[in-house]
Amino acid sequence: MNPLLAAGSDLLAQLQNPSPLAPPASDKILQMVRYLTWFILLSGVVAITYAGGKFAWEKWTGGGLESPKMVAGAMIGGVVATSGGTIMNAVVGS
Repeated sequence: MNPLLAAGSDLLAQLQNPSPLAPPASDKILQMVRYLTWFILLSGVVAITYAGGKFAWEKWTGGGLESPKMVAGAMIGGVVATSGGTIMNAVVGS
């Protein structure tokens, strides 16, 4: 076989099946993403706890009920925040 054809065939084989490499400093970026994920989850728990306490206070004092919207908003925000990775894997991963 011609050496030029063999080199071209090897090059084509590498181009058709590339192996992914992590970018430089990707471990630091992933660590930052993990920290942000924990912060988002913690803030969601705090928001639901605060809204639940406010709901109980509004119920006890007989005031207007605004906190059920806060609870619903915190829950919807939590669902969106925690499903972000799954959505990105479904869109980009395939």
